[in-house]
Amino acid sequence: MKMIKKCSVLMLCSAVSLSLAACGPKESSSAKSSSKGSELVVWEDKEKSIGIKDAVAAFEKEHDVKVKVVEKPYAQQIEDLRMDGPAGTGPDVLTMPGDQIGTAVTEGLLKELHVEKDVQSLYTDASIQSQMVDQKLYGLPKAVETTVLFYNKDLISEKELPQTLEEWYDYSKKTADGSKFGFLALFDQIYYAESVMSGYGGYIFGKNQDGSYNPSDIGINHEGAVKGAALIQKFYKEGLFPAGIIGEQGINVLESLFTEGKAAAIISGPWNVEAFSKAGINYGITKLPKLENGKNMSSFIGVKSYNVSAFSKNAELAQELAVFLANEKNSKTRYEQTKEVPAVKSLANDPAIMNSEAARAVTEQSRFSELTPNIPEMNEIWTPADSALQTIATGKAEPKQALDQAAETAKGQIKAKHSGK
Repeated sequence: MKMIKKCSVLMLCSAVSLSLAACGPKESSSAKSSSKGSELVVWEDKEKSIGIKDAVAAFEKEHDVKVKVVEKPYAQQIEDLRMDGPAGTGPDVLTMPGDQIGTAVTEGLLKELHVEKDVQSLYTDASIQSQMVDQKLYGLPKAVETTVLFYNKDLISEKELPQTLEEWYDYSKKTADGSKFGFLALFDQIYYAESVMSGYGGYIFGKNQDGSYNPSDIGINHEGAVKGAALIQKFYKEGLFPAGIIGEQGINVLESLFTEGKAAAIISGPWNVEAFSKAGINYGITKLPKLENGKNMSSFIGVKSYNVSAFSKNAELAQELAVFLANEKNSKTRYEQTKEVPAVKSLANDPAIMNSEAARAVTEQSRFSELTPNIPEMNEIWTPADSALQTIATGKAEPKQALDQAAETAKGQIKAKHSGK
């Protein structure tokens, strides 16, 4: 799901880059005996613990330990760790968005993992890179996601699907009547709008020669970003997007319009596969459309991971558990239970995944996408960028004016909060 806050790819290797690897470092008999009788606490995502039920039971039996699984919204877990970790009531293993890794490491909340290279190599390059800070590993990927296009097959067939965003604009002009709509997206949020802005040359942070992010080079007001924002603004100005999808409740309105059969297509993510299926929508899923310049709309690659708390009193055992939960066998089982696309390379060609329309769409979209920046300075981008896009959507400011202001605000906040780096 949209990684809350909102929660670079290399096509996540070859398929939605599913990556991880089976087993981890072998433990000695003395390590096993010392773990006997221990208890580990795992914070798993809401309604996702079913995906690790069998793995947890197997780990408990093999290590003679107790593992307690607690469900929490995954984007909230690092925030809770800030309080519960020092208090001794936090987890040993948690799950979190890859773009928060840098901040968590800076705050001393995560323990570095010492996992052999052959294990790391089982993951797609992009997913394992999301867990690296200063060349050190702080987690193992368990799932990857990108935004994709959902369309209602009862309203528009696959053959009729517009191939570019501009064609979707034309389609919406013909179909939107105030109560029903053609194409909808949460373009008042940078998480979604970057798909358009980056296609014209916009970017979040520039890159240094070594590939690391340069937080002093902010590109949300690049001329290409402004051009993309101007295209986005047309959908709002001409009433092709309802006012209700602007702001905090926008995601609920957008999803409701789709499940009620009032929107032909929306941009969302694989987190909604189960919900839309339960709603009985006859939907299809495909990659995002192209832009008029021939480039495909991009998206952020989100990576969910298993990480070890710096406050864990059983850190070695917690690492063993993280590696075990994310191995190939357990990643596949987790996919079958939760439908969240795994990050293990070897699973890319697995029939269970190849036959999934959602997984194929994420895999294809990954080719045109990039990792959400995981440096702490990214926290200073979200709010100014979203505020600017909302003023653009509501007509209170023109794209260049709004994005220039957002860039200046972000630069000021970075200087104030991160100048010691």
